[in-house]
Amino acid sequence: MAKYMTPALDKGLDILEYLSEIAVPQSQIEISQGINKTPNEIYRMLVCLEERGYLNKDSATGKFSLSLKLYQLSHRHSPVDEFLKASKPIMELLSNTTKQSCHIGILYDKKLMVISQTRSPGPVSLSIEEGSLFPLHKTTSGRVLLAFMPDPQRGNLLEGTKDFVSLSQKQRKAFLNQLEEVKAKGYDMRDSEITHGVIDIATPVGSANHGIYAALAISSLSNITDKEKSLDFLVKEVKNAAHKINEAIGVMKPTIKDSL
Repeated sequence: MAKYMTPALDKGLDILEYLSEIAVPQSQIEISQGINKTPNEIYRMLVCLEERGYLNKDSATGKFSLSLKLYQLSHRHSPVDEFLKASKPIMELLSNTTKQSCHIGILYDKKLMVISQTRSPGPVSLSIEEGSLFPLHKTTSGRVLLAFMPDPQRGNLLEGTKDFVSLSQKQRKAFLNQLEEVKAKGYDMRDSEITHGVIDIATPVGSANHGIYAALAISSLSNITDKEKSLDFLVKEVKNAAHKINEAIGVMKPTIKDSL
């Protein structure tokens, strides 16, 4: 039992944590059900959080979502910054060893956001602009993030994603089966659905408990790495780099149990 009872603060934190986990805009009733409170109990708290800039309320639907204020506050001492500092030299070594470009992506607003990249040292290389957003289900990194997400959170996220909802039941089932295969292997490798002639290989890095969970990926020109031995080499190097990043930030086995 908590040493001191702070019911108002508890309700506010419950709302923020719930919206962070569900990753889909929620109505007052949905939030109250999600945190086991009555709508009346959380009304004033929702108004306060909206007025303080922590929540956005959609004028059309009346649903609430997190604003970027928490991100702005955390960015003053951001775990992402520390993560990038630790991972950058390892990514550069990975690019030099494999002669391929690599990047790190995270989940942002139901999409994959690239937050860091290193280019291949060779004369021909792929470059992905940092801050770029891509559909989760069409990217190798996105599938990795989804694969290691708990089923209820993954379901809520996908059901709020237009691209996934537009799929047929057969296509949805096939996609979810793909995620289980990715989780079993610990990585994903397939032809890019975004860029023709590119093979993407991605594996999870980080931990929600350490403030960041991401996917490390190589984007390789398929005409350079069309031999099975070369692809095996790339998979091995990506997994080794992920292990080194996890060691650098104090995480040995990436997990997403408490995140997103």
